[in-house]
Amino acid sequence: MPDHPGLSTEALRKLLAANGVDVVGDLKIDLISGGRSNLTFAVEDGERRWIARRPPMGGLTPSAHDMNREWAVTSALADTNVPVAPTVAIDRDGEIIGAPCTVVEFVDGLVIRSTDDLNIWSDDEVTANFDALVKTLADLHAVDYEAVGLGDFGRPEGFAGRQVKLWARQWGLVKTRDLADVDTLVAKLSERIPTDARSTIVHGDFRVDNTIIDGEDSSNVKAVVDWEMAALGDPLTDVALMCIYRQPVFATVLGFRAAWTSDRYPSAADMAQAYATVTGADLGDWDFYLGLANLKLGVIAEGITHRALLGGSSGAEGAERAAEATAAFIAAGLNAVS
Repeated sequence: MPDHPGLSTEALRKLLAANGVDVVGDLKIDLISGGRSNLTFAVEDGERRWIARRPPMGGLTPSAHDMNREWAVTSALADTNVPVAPTVAIDRDGEIIGAPCTVVEFVDGLVIRSTDDLNIWSDDEVTANFDALVKTLADLHAVDYEAVGLGDFGRPEGFAGRQVKLWARQWGLVKTRDLADVDTLVAKLSERIPTDARSTIVHGDFRVDNTIIDGEDSSNVKAVVDWEMAALGDPLTDVALMCIYRQPVFATVLGFRAAWTSDRYPSAADMAQAYATVTGADLGDWDFYLGLANLKLGVIAEGITHRALLGGSSGAEGAERAAEATAAFIAAGLNAVS
Protein backbone atom coordinates (compact mmCIF):
# COMPACT_ATOMS: atom_id res chain seq x y z
CA MET A 1 0.00 0.00 0.00
CA PRO A 2 1.28 3.53 -0.66
CA ASP A 3 0.04 4.77 2.72
CA HIS A 4 -1.46 3.54 5.99
CA PRO A 5 -3.50 5.63 8.45
CA GLY A 6 -0.60 5.32 10.88
CA LEU A 7 2.27 5.88 8.45
CA SER A 8 2.42 7.86 5.20
CA THR A 9 5.13 7.45 2.59
CA GLU A 10 5.66 11.22 2.41
CA ALA A 11 6.26 11.53 6.15
CA LEU A 12 8.47 8.45 6.21
CA ARG A 13 10.58 9.80 3.34
CA LYS A 14 11.10 13.02 5.34
CA LEU A 15 12.12 11.03 8.41
CA LEU A 16 14.64 8.94 6.48
CA ALA A 17 16.06 12.03 4.79
CA ALA A 18 16.38 13.81 8.14
CA ASN A 19 18.52 10.89 9.32
CA GLY A 20 20.78 10.94 6.25
CA VAL A 21 19.15 8.06 4.36
CA ASP A 22 18.97 8.47 0.58
CA VAL A 23 15.70 7.01 -0.70
CA VAL A 24 16.20 6.02 -4.33
CA GLY A 25 12.66 5.17 -5.45
CA ASP A 26 9.01 5.25 -4.48
CA LEU A 27 8.42 3.94 -0.99
CA LYS A 28 6.15 0.93 -0.50
CA ILE A 29 4.67 0.27 2.94
CA ASP A 30 3.11 -3.00 4.11
CA LEU A 31 1.59 -3.48 7.54
CA ILE A 32 2.94 -6.78 8.87
CA SER A 33 1.55 -6.70 12.40
CA GLY A 34 -0.58 -4.46 14.53
CA GLY A 35 -3.31 -4.20 17.11
CA ARG A 36 -1.77 -6.21 19.94
CA SER A 37 1.47 -4.25 20.20
CA ASN A 38 3.23 -1.51 18.25
CA LEU A 39 2.34 -1.30 14.57
CA THR A 40 5.10 -2.82 12.45
CA PHE A 41 5.60 -2.02 8.77
CA ALA A 42 7.84 -3.48 6.07
CA VAL A 43 9.21 -0.62 3.95
CA GLU A 44 11.16 -0.69 0.69
CA ASP A 45 12.27 1.72 -2.04
CA GLY A 46 13.18 -0.83 -4.72
CA GLU A 47 16.75 -1.27 -3.49
CA ARG A 48 16.73 -1.28 0.31
CA ARG A 49 14.34 -2.64 2.93
CA TRP A 50 13.58 -1.40 6.42
CA ILE A 51 11.22 -2.04 9.31
CA ALA A 52 9.29 0.90 10.76
CA ARG A 53 7.44 0.78 14.09
CA ARG A 54 5.06 3.15 15.83
CA PRO A 55 2.49 2.87 18.67
CA PRO A 56 -1.08 1.65 18.05
CA MET A 57 -3.63 4.14 16.80
CA GLY A 58 -5.58 4.36 20.06
CA GLY A 59 -6.12 3.03 23.58
CA LEU A 60 -2.54 3.67 24.72
CA THR A 61 -1.47 3.17 28.31
CA PRO A 62 1.44 4.79 30.16
CA SER A 63 4.86 3.06 29.91
CA ALA A 64 3.78 0.83 27.02
CA HIS A 65 4.59 1.26 23.30
CA ASP A 66 7.71 3.28 24.08
CA MET A 67 9.61 3.85 20.83
CA ASN A 68 12.40 5.84 22.48
CA ARG A 69 12.95 2.91 24.82
CA GLU A 70 13.30 0.54 21.86
CA TRP A 71 15.74 2.87 20.16
CA ALA A 72 17.93 3.37 23.23
CA VAL A 73 18.28 -0.34 23.95
CA THR A 74 18.83 -1.57 20.40
CA SER A 75 21.37 1.17 19.76
CA ALA A 76 23.25 0.25 22.94
CA LEU A 77 23.27 -3.47 22.15
CA ALA A 78 24.68 -3.05 18.63
CA ASP A 79 28.21 -4.19 19.57
CA THR A 80 27.29 -6.90 22.10
CA ASN A 81 26.58 -10.62 21.80
CA VAL A 82 22.87 -9.86 21.67
CA PRO A 83 21.69 -9.78 18.03
CA VAL A 84 19.57 -6.73 17.12
CA ALA A 85 18.54 -5.01 13.90
CA PRO A 86 20.82 -2.05 13.08
CA THR A 87 19.10 1.26 13.87
CA VAL A 88 18.43 3.73 11.03
CA ALA A 89 16.12 6.60 12.05
CA ILE A 90 13.93 7.85 14.87
CA ASP A 91 11.15 10.40 15.25
CA ARG A 92 11.27 10.79 19.02
CA ASP A 93 8.26 13.05 19.53
CA GLY A 94 6.22 12.32 16.42
CA GLU A 95 6.96 15.69 14.80
CA ILE A 96 7.34 14.09 11.36
CA ILE A 97 5.28 10.90 11.45
CA GLY A 98 2.55 12.13 13.81
CA ALA A 99 3.60 9.62 16.49
CA PRO A 100 6.96 8.42 17.79
CA CYS A 101 8.49 6.09 15.21
CA THR A 102 11.67 4.09 14.70
CA VAL A 103 13.20 2.61 11.56
CA VAL A 104 15.73 -0.24 11.56
CA GLU A 105 17.42 -2.30 8.88
CA PHE A 106 15.45 -5.26 7.55
CA VAL A 107 16.82 -8.55 8.89
CA ASP A 108 16.15 -11.48 6.57
CA GLY A 109 14.99 -14.63 8.34
CA LEU A 110 12.07 -16.52 9.82
CA VAL A 111 9.56 -15.32 12.38
CA ILE A 112 8.00 -18.37 14.01
CA ARG A 113 4.62 -17.25 15.30
CA SER A 114 2.20 -20.16 15.05
CA THR A 115 2.32 -23.90 15.60
CA ASP A 116 1.97 -24.24 11.82
CA ASP A 117 5.14 -22.16 11.38
CA LEU A 118 6.91 -24.50 13.77
CA ASN A 119 6.17 -27.47 11.52
CA ILE A 120 9.04 -26.55 9.20
CA TRP A 121 11.47 -27.79 11.89
CA SER A 122 12.25 -31.30 13.07
CA ASP A 123 12.16 -32.01 16.80
CA ASP A 124 15.95 -31.71 16.91
CA GLU A 125 15.72 -28.30 15.25
CA VAL A 126 13.10 -27.16 17.76
CA THR A 127 15.41 -28.24 20.59
CA ALA A 128 18.35 -26.43 18.99
CA ASN A 129 16.22 -23.32 18.63
CA PHE A 130 15.21 -23.38 22.29
CA ASP A 131 18.81 -23.83 23.40
CA ALA A 132 19.80 -20.81 21.28
CA LEU A 133 16.97 -18.70 22.70
CA VAL A 134 17.98 -19.47 26.28
CA LYS A 135 21.59 -18.60 25.48
CA THR A 136 20.45 -15.34 23.86
CA LEU A 137 18.45 -14.39 26.96
CA ALA A 138 21.42 -15.28 29.14
CA ASP A 139 23.69 -13.15 26.92
CA LEU A 140 21.29 -10.21 27.32
CA HIS A 141 21.29 -10.52 31.09
CA ALA A 142 25.10 -10.71 31.08
CA VAL A 143 25.54 -7.35 29.30
CA ASP A 144 27.18 -4.67 31.45
CA TYR A 145 24.49 -2.03 30.97
CA GLU A 146 26.68 0.78 32.27
CA ALA A 147 29.47 -0.13 29.83
CA VAL A 148 27.09 0.10 26.85
CA GLY A 149 25.75 3.49 27.91
CA LEU A 150 22.52 2.46 29.64
CA GLY A 151 23.51 3.43 33.16
CA ASP A 152 20.86 6.17 33.17
CA PHE A 153 18.22 4.04 31.42
CA GLY A 154 16.24 3.43 34.60
CA ARG A 155 16.30 2.44 38.26
CA PRO A 156 17.00 -1.28 38.56
CA GLU A 157 16.74 -1.32 42.35
CA GLY A 158 13.24 -2.21 43.51
CA PHE A 159 12.20 -3.19 39.97
CA ALA A 160 9.94 -6.10 40.94
CA GLY A 161 8.03 -4.01 43.47
CA ARG A 162 7.50 -1.24 40.94
CA GLN A 163 6.27 -3.82 38.43
CA VAL A 164 3.55 -4.94 40.83
CA LYS A 165 2.41 -1.33 41.26
CA LEU A 166 2.72 -0.61 37.52
CA TRP A 167 0.50 -3.49 36.41
CA ALA A 168 -2.00 -2.72 39.16
CA ARG A 169 -2.25 0.83 37.79
CA GLN A 170 -2.46 -0.44 34.22
CA TRP A 171 -5.36 -2.64 35.22
CA GLY A 172 -7.26 0.40 36.44
CA LEU A 173 -6.74 2.05 33.06
CA VAL A 174 -7.64 -0.83 30.74
CA LYS A 175 -10.10 -3.07 32.58
CA THR A 176 -13.31 -3.74 30.69
CA ARG A 177 -15.06 -5.14 33.83
CA ASP A 178 -14.26 -5.66 37.50
CA LEU A 179 -12.30 -8.75 38.59
CA ALA A 180 -11.79 -8.91 42.34
CA ASP A 181 -9.08 -11.55 41.92
CA VAL A 182 -6.79 -8.94 40.37
CA ASP A 183 -6.73 -6.94 43.61
CA THR A 184 -6.19 -10.16 45.57
CA LEU A 185 -3.22 -11.14 43.40
CA VAL A 186 -1.70 -7.66 43.67
CA ALA A 187 -2.03 -7.79 47.47
CA LYS A 188 -0.39 -11.21 47.71
CA LEU A 189 2.47 -10.16 45.42
CA SER A 190 3.00 -6.97 47.42
CA GLU A 191 3.56 -9.05 50.56
CA ARG A 192 6.47 -11.07 49.14
CA ILE A 193 8.50 -8.78 46.89
CA PRO A 194 12.09 -10.08 46.68
CA THR A 195 14.61 -7.90 48.47
CA ASP A 196 17.76 -9.37 46.89
CA ALA A 197 17.82 -9.49 43.10
CA ARG A 198 20.28 -9.07 40.26
CA SER A 199 20.03 -6.01 38.03
CA THR A 200 20.35 -6.44 34.27
CA ILE A 201 18.82 -5.31 31.01
CA VAL A 202 15.46 -7.08 30.70
CA HIS A 203 13.60 -7.48 27.43
CA GLY A 204 10.14 -7.66 28.96
CA ASP A 205 8.55 -9.82 26.24
CA PHE A 206 10.94 -12.65 25.36
CA ARG A 207 9.75 -15.66 23.34
CA VAL A 208 10.43 -17.20 19.94
CA ASP A 209 8.11 -14.94 17.90
CA ASN A 210 9.94 -11.85 19.15
CA THR A 211 13.06 -13.05 17.39
CA ILE A 212 14.18 -13.51 13.80
CA ILE A 213 15.72 -16.91 13.09
CA ASP A 214 18.10 -17.92 10.31
CA GLY A 215 16.09 -19.70 7.61
CA GLU A 216 18.79 -22.35 7.26
CA ASP A 217 19.72 -22.84 10.92
CA SER A 218 17.19 -22.89 13.75
CA SER A 219 20.00 -22.37 16.28
CA ASN A 220 21.02 -19.02 14.77
CA VAL A 221 19.09 -16.11 16.32
CA LYS A 222 19.67 -13.26 13.87
CA ALA A 223 17.83 -10.56 15.83
CA VAL A 224 15.76 -10.04 18.96
CA VAL A 225 12.91 -7.60 18.27
CA ASP A 226 10.05 -5.82 20.08
CA TRP A 227 11.98 -4.00 22.80
CA GLU A 228 9.16 -1.64 23.78
CA MET A 229 9.02 -2.94 27.37
CA ALA A 230 12.78 -3.21 27.92
CA ALA A 231 14.14 -1.87 31.20
CA LEU A 232 16.85 -2.24 33.78
CA GLY A 233 15.62 -4.66 36.39
CA ASP A 234 15.32 -8.17 37.72
CA PRO A 235 16.21 -10.75 35.02
CA LEU A 236 13.97 -13.37 36.63
CA THR A 237 10.95 -11.35 35.46
CA ASP A 238 12.07 -12.13 31.89
CA VAL A 239 12.50 -15.82 32.65
CA ALA A 240 9.12 -16.16 34.35
CA LEU A 241 7.28 -14.39 31.56
CA MET A 242 8.99 -16.63 28.99
CA CYS A 243 7.60 -19.59 30.95
CA ILE A 244 4.10 -18.19 31.44
CA TYR A 245 3.72 -17.70 27.69
CA ARG A 246 3.73 -21.52 27.48
CA GLN A 247 0.12 -21.65 28.73
CA PRO A 248 -2.37 -22.72 26.01
CA VAL A 249 -4.68 -19.82 26.91
CA PHE A 250 -2.08 -17.50 25.36
CA ALA A 251 -3.64 -18.49 22.01
CA THR A 252 -6.70 -16.44 23.00
CA VAL A 253 -4.50 -13.37 23.42
CA LEU A 254 -2.83 -13.73 20.03
CA GLY A 255 -5.87 -15.00 18.14
CA PHE A 256 -4.08 -18.16 16.91
CA ARG A 257 -2.19 -21.16 18.28
CA ALA A 258 1.16 -19.72 19.28
CA ALA A 259 4.32 -21.64 18.47
CA TRP A 260 5.62 -20.97 21.96
CA THR A 261 2.72 -22.94 23.48
CA SER A 262 3.57 -26.07 21.46
CA ASP A 263 4.47 -29.18 23.45
CA ARG A 264 7.43 -29.56 21.10
CA TYR A 265 9.19 -26.94 23.22
CA PRO A 266 10.21 -27.86 26.79
CA SER A 267 7.75 -27.42 29.64
CA ALA A 268 7.75 -24.17 31.60
CA ALA A 269 9.58 -25.85 34.47
CA ASP A 270 12.23 -27.22 32.11
CA MET A 271 12.64 -23.80 30.53
CA ALA A 272 13.31 -22.23 33.91
CA GLN A 273 15.77 -24.97 34.79
CA ALA A 274 17.56 -24.57 31.45
CA TYR A 275 18.09 -20.86 32.15
CA ALA A 276 19.36 -21.62 35.66
CA THR A 277 21.78 -24.20 34.24
CA VAL A 278 23.13 -21.92 31.51
CA THR A 279 23.57 -18.91 33.80
CA GLY A 280 24.27 -20.55 37.15
CA ALA A 281 21.63 -18.21 38.58
CA ASP A 282 19.32 -19.05 41.47
CA LEU A 283 15.61 -18.74 40.65
CA GLY A 284 14.87 -17.14 44.03
CA ASP A 285 11.20 -16.91 45.08
CA TRP A 286 10.10 -18.46 41.80
CA ASP A 287 6.42 -18.53 42.76
CA PHE A 288 6.48 -14.73 43.17
CA TYR A 289 7.90 -14.31 39.68
CA LEU A 290 5.29 -16.65 38.20
CA GLY A 291 2.55 -14.69 39.95
CA LEU A 292 3.88 -11.38 38.65
CA ALA A 293 4.23 -12.71 35.11
CA ASN A 294 0.62 -13.91 35.15
CA LEU A 295 -0.55 -10.52 36.43
CA LYS A 296 1.35 -8.76 33.65
CA LEU A 297 0.03 -10.99 30.90
CA GLY A 298 -3.52 -10.83 32.23
CA VAL A 299 -3.43 -7.04 32.16
CA ILE A 300 -1.86 -7.05 28.68
CA ALA A 301 -4.67 -9.30 27.42
CA GLU A 302 -7.23 -6.92 28.89
CA GLY A 303 -5.44 -3.97 27.31
CA ILE A 304 -5.64 -5.52 23.84
CA THR A 305 -9.42 -5.73 24.11
CA HIS A 306 -9.53 -2.25 25.63
CA ARG A 307 -7.77 -0.83 22.55
CA ALA A 308 -9.99 -2.84 20.22
CA LEU A 309 -13.13 -1.40 21.82
CA LEU A 310 -11.69 2.09 21.28
CA GLY A 311 -10.96 1.34 17.62
CA GLY A 312 -7.20 1.02 18.09
CA SER A 313 -6.73 -2.60 17.01
CA SER A 314 -5.84 -1.80 13.36
CA GLY A 315 -8.15 -4.61 12.30
CA ALA A 316 -6.26 -7.31 14.21
CA GLU A 317 -8.49 -10.37 14.14
CA GLY A 318 -9.84 -11.48 17.51
CA ALA A 319 -8.44 -8.52 19.46
CA GLU A 320 -11.82 -7.92 21.08
CA ARG A 321 -11.66 -11.45 22.54
CA ALA A 322 -8.19 -11.24 24.11
CA ALA A 323 -9.62 -10.26 27.50
CA GLU A 324 -11.27 -13.68 27.69
CA ALA A 325 -7.85 -14.95 28.77
CA THR A 326 -7.41 -12.45 31.61
CA ALA A 327 -9.23 -14.41 34.31
CA ALA A 328 -7.22 -17.56 33.52
CA PHE A 329 -3.91 -15.73 33.91
CA ILE A 330 -4.99 -14.08 37.15
CA ALA A 331 -6.15 -17.44 38.52
CA ALA A 332 -2.81 -19.01 37.57
CA GLY A 333 -1.02 -16.16 39.32
CA LEU A 334 -3.05 -16.68 42.47
CA ASN A 335 -2.36 -20.39 42.34
CA ALA A 336 1.38 -19.70 42.15
CA VAL A 337 1.50 -17.43 45.20
CA SER A 338 -1.12 -19.15 47.37
